[in-house]
Amino acid sequence: MPDQPVLILLLIAVAANLLLTAALVVPPLLARRRVRDTYERERTDTVGRRDRSKDVPVMGPSALVVQEANALIEALPDVTSPDGVPAAAYDRVVRLVSWVVILGASAFVAVTGLWESTQAGILVVLALGGFMVLLVHDVMPAGALGTDKFVLEGCVAITLVTLIVIMTGQEISPFFFAYPLIVAGAALVVTPQVTLVLAALASVDYVIAVTINRPFELDERLLANVAVNIVAMMLLAFIASYIAREQRRSRQAAIRLSTIDSLTGLFNRAFFFASVEREIQRSSRTGRRFGLLMMDLDGLKAINDQFGHFQGDQVLRAVAAVIRTGVRQIDTAARYGGDEFVVLLPETEATGAYVLAEKIRQGVEELGIAVPGFQIRTSMSIGAVAYPDDGLTADDLLISADRAMYVSKRQGKNRVVGYTPAGVMGPSDHDEL
Repeated sequence: MPDQPVLILLLIAVAANLLLTAALVVPPLLARRRVRDTYERERTDTVGRRDRSKDVPVMGPSALVVQEANALIEALPDVTSPDGVPAAAYDRVVRLVSWVVILGASAFVAVTGLWESTQAGILVVLALGGFMVLLVHDVMPAGALGTDKFVLEGCVAITLVTLIVIMTGQEISPFFFAYPLIVAGAALVVTPQVTLVLAALASVDYVIAVTINRPFELDERLLANVAVNIVAMMLLAFIASYIAREQRRSRQAAIRLSTIDSLTGLFNRAFFFASVEREIQRSSRTGRRFGLLMMDLDGLKAINDQFGHFQGDQVLRAVAAVIRTGVRQIDTAARYGGDEFVVLLPETEATGAYVLAEKIRQGVEELGIAVPGFQIRTSMSIGAVAYPDDGLTADDLLISADRAMYVSKRQGKNRVVGYTPAGVMGPSDHDEL
């Protein structure tokens, strides 16, 4: 193939990939910055409204808390993120495979000398591939692009492979294997729709690569070879996409089981402790306080004994719903165990914790679970503490909250109590709040 068409294609490919890189890199970075700024502003505004109105805004399900769960999961080593993308492990594999292919192909081209006329262009294309690997995996911040990174890598890799195939014999090029490798690898981490687009792009590029210099010289053997290769690549993409979808479902189910209490739908004890540890670290950096509530459902054993455990579970679900609708989006509500619940209240002073606790207490007191011929009524005893006044560690805070909660029970139940080391409790009755 003449050098001039190759250089023209190379320049076009480089320009297209630079535009693609800019289109995929810049918007996510700007969007993530806006989201972070909005999140911090909403936290501050919510606390300001709470201090001014002495009331707690009623919100829906904790969407921002779910983001906290995702962040915790992603922070664990070699663990997949909730969208099914195994970020750290995938990055290591892609980086390793990319460098093996780039260095191996460079050595093969240089040593064999099979393509002397286009050798310089091949090495330039491989160098561009190495630059993209460095940019995406080492220069850019981890997680900056999210799943867009996989699309970017796939598009750039397909374009560069097409140029190499053109310069190494077109239909007899030994580098066709890179197309199914790219598509199948992408299928493991992107949606089936994106996989289909990448497979279609690879197929079109492959057809262009084998026909670009001879549009009128296609014989049946060449067409059959191209068709078989494309069908094989599509089937491989389908298989990889199907396997990845099933693995993604399994991962999502495992993540849910590891973070959510199956009975109430609130977070579980393990996730709550992880959230408290993260909030302690954040508060130690910013100097901002946070509150913590521990709540015990009064009389659950009597309900179970009189009406059965099924009705007892219904009461627990109803109480969890009251807690869920009473907290803010930035709060973390969890089932601590049995009939005990806990709530983490970021950016909250002691007074704000009392206000929210009282709101939950009133909601549970007004709750009624209908059973044949009767209506089950219950109440909650609540202990409220604040960081760092009532403890500097998660264990210390939970111990203080637990003591305050049991003081509430001893004082007659159905009330909110605060803890002090001297044993003098804060507002001890809801009438005093």
